[in-house]
Amino acid sequence: MDVSGASAGDVNTRLPEVIKATARQLLVEPGVGGLSLGTVAASSGLAVTDVAAVFPQRDDLLTALVIDAYNASGAAMEQADQAARDAQASAGARLLAVTRALRAWSFANPAEFTLIYGSPVPGYHAPQETVPPASRTPEALGAIIRSALEAGELTPPRRPLPGPSALLPTAVKVFGGAPEAPFADLIERGIVLWSNLIGLLVFQVFSRTHDSVRDQSAFFDRAIAVAAEGIGLAVPLGEDTD
Repeated sequence: MDVSGASAGDVNTRLPEVIKATARQLLVEPGVGGLSLGTVAASSGLAVTDVAAVFPQRDDLLTALVIDAYNASGAAMEQADQAARDAQASAGARLLAVTRALRAWSFANPAEFTLIYGSPVPGYHAPQETVPPASRTPEALGAIIRSALEAGELTPPRRPLPGPSALLPTAVKVFGGAPEAPFADLIERGIVLWSNLIGLLVFQVFSRTHDSVRDQSAFFDRAIAVAAEGIGLAVPLGEDTD
């Protein structure tokens, strides 16, 4: 994104977004390993000092990209859930809607998906400020699970997990408190659902299932339905998967 011909005032106003947009393009080619303030400056027609004035270090820029990616993917899930709730969908249908939304975002933004869910960037440690945006995905799932629990849409597990719980207090707080028996292990099962979702997306975005699955989107729905059984939630299948 070359801004060399724009006015100084316009560039200064848009500078953070210009830099991030250029960096996102560079995530695709040459990839995060080749991302630097210098490459961003060269690709955007800016001086390195201009880039450094907004993002002093490469890691500052990476953090901004990570936050944007988590916020964008989380927003996609939240919007899908709101639409499902407006349509008075069941909790199972809501779960399918939000996971499909995350899948759609992941395929539309593979470089950003890789940044937040792929291999760790060598030498980069995400700061605390990335935690709230990253929490939007599990919070979207947790809201649906909590709603299903309160509406009586969950089937109790055939084999409850033995105590004591492996959870940290933060997870219980995010969910809104520890459920009572027979759903005392529901939060742990929800974390399994969340990890299954991300693992499934990694397999699909990185083409790990193409040699074994004929219809990727249909398989995604079926996999979500299987994963949801672990929390006792029935996900409707057979709807349009496009």
